[in-house]
Amino acid sequence: MIWRTRIAAALFVLAGAAAPPVSAQVIKLGTIAPDGSPWLDAIRGMAEEWKAATGGTIEFRIYPGGVVGDDPDMVRKMRIGQLQAAALSNTGLYDIAHEMQALQMPMMITSYEELDYVRDRMAPKLEAILEARGFKVLNWGDAGWIHFFSQQPLLRPADLKPMKLWVWAGYPAYVEAWKDAGYHPVELASTDILTGLQAGLINAFPAPPLLALANQWFGAAKQMCDVKWAPAIGATVITTKAWQAIDPSVREKLLAASRAAGLRLRAEVRKLDDEAIGAMVKRGLVVNHIPPEGVAEFERVAIDYAYPKLIGHVVPAGIVAEVQKLRDEFRARAPGSASP
Repeated sequence: MIWRTRIAAALFVLAGAAAPPVSAQVIKLGTIAPDGSPWLDAIRGMAEEWKAATGGTIEFRIYPGGVVGDDPDMVRKMRIGQLQAAALSNTGLYDIAHEMQALQMPMMITSYEELDYVRDRMAPKLEAILEARGFKVLNWGDAGWIHFFSQQPLLRPADLKPMKLWVWAGYPAYVEAWKDAGYHPVELASTDILTGLQAGLINAFPAPPLLALANQWFGAAKQMCDVKWAPAIGATVITTKAWQAIDPSVREKLLAASRAAGLRLRAEVRKLDDEAIGAMVKRGLVVNHIPPEGVAEFERVAIDYAYPKLIGHVVPAGIVAEVQKLRDEFRARAPGSASP
């Protein structure tokens, strides 16, 4: 695995040094999505549509599986021009603009219907914020619901306290929020989760099931808590510099193709998320079903510890209030939607 990663990284550097064909605009896109995953299939499909729509004058070079780093690495490489695009999780979007965290506040949004209602109405504002920071949103995506995976049964928040919980490296506010609540967060890159589990550096991590299956993380942590901690959102973005270099006459066509690809992927991921759990259960995963009183305990951890650390510090209070208002508006129109 180590030598493959090094070779892939070396090829990436060489590709950056090589001069592209005069007639083609090359867009180098990074993603942590592994081969065989629906996210990577969607990216490759979008790339083919762009190539066809432009008569081959735009070509993608796709670097999957985190070979060019995880989300923070990819954002940094886009800023310095080593990448032109990336499929980012919420962590990468947060690196660009902290406002993105508002869509992924723990235990705030509890159904896909709520998520669609809120995100569709927040998207124009969030996209304008990202564009002001130098990034154009090509499409929004989902990765399923974030659950806690662990090496020991996890039925209540207290069960998590003795465990070493993975958190994304470089985000001190999240680390402090977990520590204040009495937990033991361990900072690692997402690309180090599997080795961290195998080495005993961590023994629990939050992730959507489809990603836990695609990366085989669950094999080293075969207990899953079925509480929906938060929706795992993401987006495919391109730098505004690369976007503006594209012929204006084809931009709308390319954007429409990208949005359509995002919607197809959204529907597929939501179907595959449950199937991923079933596939992992066949391979030894134990799903711990949490009763309502247990879910309420997780909600209290989010509200009492996470929110005070995040709102007004990590993410602007005003935009969180907008998300909550839209969520409540949806729930008022569709009673019963708040059930996890």
